[in-house]
Amino acid sequence: MSNNNSCLCSRAAHRSYFSRPHWSRREFFRVVGAGVTGSFLTGALRAAQVVPQLNVTPVNKAQNVIFILLAGAPSHVDTFDLKIFSGVTPVSAVKPETINGLLWPTGILPNLGQTLGDLAIVRSMRSHALVHSLAQTWTQIGRNPAAALGDVAPNIGSIIALEKTPERLPTHVFPTFLALNSDGAAGQGYLDSQYAPFKTTPSANGLLNTSNPDGESRWNQKWSLLHVLDGSLRQNSPLGKPAEDMDSFYDAAKGLMYNPTVAKAFKFTTQDSQRYGATGFGNACLVAKQVLEANAGTRFIQITLGGWDMHANIYGANGDPTRGNNIFTLGKTFDAGLAALIADLKASGLFDRTLVVAVGEFGRTVGPLSGAQGRDHYPQQFAVFAGAGVKGGRAIGSTTADGSATEDPGWSRRRDVTPEDIEATIYSAMGINWTTVRYDDPFGRGFEYVPQAASDYYGPVNELWAS
Repeated sequence: MSNNNSCLCSRAAHRSYFSRPHWSRREFFRVVGAGVTGSFLTGALRAAQVVPQLNVTPVNKAQNVIFILLAGAPSHVDTFDLKIFSGVTPVSAVKPETINGLLWPTGILPNLGQTLGDLAIVRSMRSHALVHSLAQTWTQIGRNPAAALGDVAPNIGSIIALEKTPERLPTHVFPTFLALNSDGAAGQGYLDSQYAPFKTTPSANGLLNTSNPDGESRWNQKWSLLHVLDGSLRQNSPLGKPAEDMDSFYDAAKGLMYNPTVAKAFKFTTQDSQRYGATGFGNACLVAKQVLEANAGTRFIQITLGGWDMHANIYGANGDPTRGNNIFTLGKTFDAGLAALIADLKASGLFDRTLVVAVGEFGRTVGPLSGAQGRDHYPQQFAVFAGAGVKGGRAIGSTTADGSATEDPGWSRRRDVTPEDIEATIYSAMGINWTTVRYDDPFGRGFEYVPQAASDYYGPVNELWAS
């Protein structure tokens, strides 16, 4: 969300998912027991009927997803769909160059320019809404939050967590859905809390509460005393299965305490942080790579980078690109973190099985700047894809000369790409039938993974994988 209090449109009356409860660390310890005990499966579906509506073939090239939400909406015409406006664009600072046949802002995104061969840019994307809270939620749940079932719709990551539950192993001690720097992330909706995002802000010291102030030895003594006092109430319990399940969750939590896998995945050195730009976003990208490298159960990671709501001074205070939060300074943060993430995913062998997606909630106005020397809300936008077999080094779709509208959609449906299509693309990449309808929603209406997918209106951008 933007911190710009002058932007009245960010004060939507609709109650967004951002105010929904999310996992506490205690809930994390409870849920990660899934891989150890399997007891979390009880009641997960409530005897739901799950029905794929169409016989489709998912791409099924990804094992993991890293979803980067560019909150605040970056200017498409200054970044991934660069347009040069005479007398407006500061050409000497933007430093436009043609790379792989694409006009590229090397002064804003220099490192990504070097790895452009790995990126596929969807330029024919268009938002449904221009209110931050509404559009950000729409981007994360792939449907209108104000429509029927919108207020109970799960995050894309929660659906993936649900679908990938049967694949969890005893060694999978991490949550399936991890949200980094994403306190405002959409939640699990009407699904059980075990599918909610585990939200944390990366720290060099690692994940909090996985050690005890009294030390490991004393903590183990307390653990033993706990079982002496009430073990008979939790093992073969007269209180029934809920108490037995809680005992299993305690055991799983104990496995995370003083766990070297947890420490290795969530801690990082100053040197590693510097490689990613030494920023909060860079640290999140670093931890995301380490978590996937641990192969401990996480399949969907959401990272949020806010600050793109540049209604004023988009090119810097008084036109100075080094002053304030602007397209150059924030672009540098994004560029350093994402470029390092892609490089490390490739070096570790994870790139070919990890889909990386970066998208905002909408775009920004084109042509001349506003009176405040910024750009305001606008529906035309972009989405960036990499990894999991995506054919990089190109753009899918094109816009008019000023970037105000789609000129060529560039894909089979011959229309603008929408958040629903991005959602379907992610599900397809993960081997999930995006036309599935679940009949366990609280209103009995039938919850569609992707709205209108059963009529084949919304669907994946398969051109990302086409040669």
